Formats: sequence, structure tokens, C-alpha cells
Amino acid sequence: MVKHLYIHVPFCHRICPYCSFYKHTFGNINQSELVDSVLKEISMRSQSIELSIKTIYLGGGTPTALSPKNLEVLLAGINKKVKASNVLEWVIEANPTTFDSDKAKIIRNNGVTRASLGVQSWDDTTLKTLGRDHTAEEAEESFEILRSCEFKSLNIDLMFSVPGQPLETWISDLHRTTKIGPDHISAYNLNYEEDTEYFEKLKRGDFNENHEKDREFFKSAMEILRASGYGHYEISNYALPGHESEHNKAYWAGADYLGIGPGAFSTVDGKRWRNVADTKKYIKSLKNHTTDSIETELEIIDASSFRTERIALELRTAEGISFDTLGSAKDRIPDLETEGLISTDKNRIMLTDKGKMVADSVAAHLL
Repeated sequence: MVKHLYIHVPFCHRICPYCSFYKHTFGNINQSELVDSVLKEISMRSQSIELSIKTIYLGGGTPTALSPKNLEVLLAGINKKVKASNVLEWVIEANPTTFDSDKAKIIRNNGVTRASLGVQSWDDTTLKTLGRDHTAEEAEESFEILRSCEFKSLNIDLMFSVPGQPLETWISDLHRTTKIGPDHISAYNLNYEEDTEYFEKLKRGDFNENHEKDREFFKSAMEILRASGYGHYEISNYALPGHESEHNKAYWAGADYLGIGPGAFSTVDGKRWRNVADTKKYIKSLKNHTTDSIETELEIIDASSFRTERIALELRTAEGISFDTLGSAKDRIPDLETEGLISTDKNRIMLTDKGKMVADSVAAHLL
């Protein structure tokens, strides 16, 4: 039984040079055809997969880039196909300037409980470097629109270690965010992903990575956000009490999830696949009433692969990993404790602050 639903809307008004998710501008693709296809896929998947949806995540791309009419049709359609009364959390990603108060009300009135605003920075120079199409002032105006709709939880996404971003600017971003007071803050270290403009610039030497600098930025986030009352419940995520993301917690715990839309991933009953990352092909396949032709990159998740993923993901959380999950890797705990990278509590290990700064290395040692 699948309890978690991800829906991918690939449209963006502008392509950010660091983003590796499947996305594209509207081009000559009809919005309503994509919306109809997404709703059709939900119906078709539900015929072969038992669904009892508890969390929904509408991501992208930029879901809020849809027109008010198409956004209304999509949200209302999801409500009809999923028993909304059983849903504990419904998240939508939003970018500044892609919605107004009317569109925000459409989102809230259709049952969405959490809005996640992609601010990235409150510094206009940093925003320009990131290729964002909004200013800091416009981002704050967008946040206030969302706040006026009284969502149960509001999240702000921030990014650090951006090329040319001084530590002082990052610290200023953190203070301005806490002053505004979202319920949840995601603070991501910029990564250079393949198939992005940023990755090509890294290869050419236009950009460079500095892991020591990354750790300074990360340390500042931990200190400032914790001091402001935000619990550090996952390496990149901080929340006021009661505002942790239930959908993301399910991912980190290894729960099955169904992905809908072009480019979306699913993991169900030990199988993982990706929907074709081609919106036109996706729409055409759904018009022909088939899901087989949109499934690509099929992978079987065996016990060893599952354990590897659990260690890598659960290690990032405040709850850490159980000894049972670690298996024979328990023998490596003393070395990590001696180095001050982990602590133990009963039958679990958790990263220390020092360990969080080198989480990938700790995970590799356990594997």
C-alpha cells in the first residue's frame, strides 16, 4: 500500500543554471494537456497499485507557474482522485512572482497545507548569480501573500556556497529569514550536478569547490537557526516544533512512494522506475491510455541496496540509524565515536555537529 504521492510539474518561466531536475519552459506544450495527463496517470496507477495517500508533494519545475485555471483543475482533480480527508500533509513548491493573492487562495482552498517558497537568497547579487528571475523585495512580497492565506506551514528555501557569495552575505540571509519567521527553513549547500550550466563552468574552471568554506557556511546555519528556535531535524532542514515535513520524513525512512508526471521517480514494492523525462512523449503515451511506455530506468531494490540507502538517508536525520540497520557495520562505531563524529543512544547512532559536516564520509565508512 502506497501512502505518499509526488507529482511533478516540469514547467518553469526561466531555467536556473544550477538545477538538475527535469524542467523546461512552456514552449509549445499546452498546459491543460499536461494537467489532464497527470490526472489520467493517477487514475491508471490506482488500478494496479493500492493507494492510501497520507502525504502529497507537488514539485517541479514550478507548479505555481501554471495558469490559475489549470492550477485549479489540477488541484481539484487530485482532490477527487485522492481521499483528501485522509491526507495529513499536502505540499506545493512555489517561486516568487509566479503567483498572486488570487492564485495563492486557489492553492489554499483546495486543501494544500504547506507552501515551500524558493527564495534562495535575500541578496540581489547572489540571486543574479543563481539566474533567479525575482528580487529580494519581490520574494518577501510573495512570502507575505502566502502568510496571509494561513497555510499550516510555510517553508523558505535558501542556498549557500553560491559562487562569489561571501560568508557575511549568507549570515545576513539567515538573520533576515529568521526575522520574517517561516515555520520551516531548508538550507542547501549548492551542488554542481551533471547536465547543468554550473557543472560545465566547474569543469572549465570558471567555478571551484571549497569544502572548508562549505563547512563554515553550514556551521553558521546550524548556530543561527538553532538559536532562533528551529530544530535541526535533518542536515539541510530546520523546523519550529510541529512543522517538520511529513512527506520528506517518509522519504528518509524508506517508505514507498508513487511519482506522477514526466521525469518523476517511483519506488513501490522493491521496484524503482522513472517516468520518461519528455513531456511531449509523456502526454502522447497517456492519450493512448498506457503507462508501460512512460516507464524507464527500472531498478530492483534488493536488501543490500535498501540497506545502503537507509544508512545514507537516515544518517542525515536527528533520529539517526538503528544498530539493526547497520548490521555488521556496528563494529565501526567505536572509531567514529573516538573521532567525535557520532554519538550513541541506546541502540541508535546519530551524527554530532562535527559529523554532520562530513556526513557523506561517515556514511561511506559505515558502508
